[in-house]
Amino acid sequence: MRAFNPPDWSAARKELRRALTSSGWHPDTIHDAELALHELYFNAWRHADCQAPLVIVTLLPRTLRVCVCDDSPTLPESPFSSGPFEVSGRGLHLVRALTHRFGADPTKNGKVVWYELDAAA
Repeated sequence: MRAFNPPDWSAARKELRRALTSSGWHPDTIHDAELALHELYFNAWRHADCQAPLVIVTLLPRTLRVCVCDDSPTLPESPFSSGPFEVSGRGLHLVRALTHRFGADPTKNGKVVWYELDAAA
């Protein structure tokens, strides 16, 4: 049986915001990072049937890397596979537009979908 309500991602969002704010990242970039996280988190719930996606935030001096892990081995389809009249399928378009790098890698127990943002110069 599947839950109809997505899991609460607020703890992951708050931690991401806290880390970026305390490191002096620009508010617009923080907003982009939060929105991209939301898309990947929701996709893990909706498409991988993961009730509690694992989020890993790595903050290097000039680069943010956010990974969302789930137990499904199915990698996301090409971000440009949805048609113009589809009711869903634009989330990965959004992630690609908001971030500097984006991808998905298989793991032993599923996959990790990730994105990276570079700090403003």
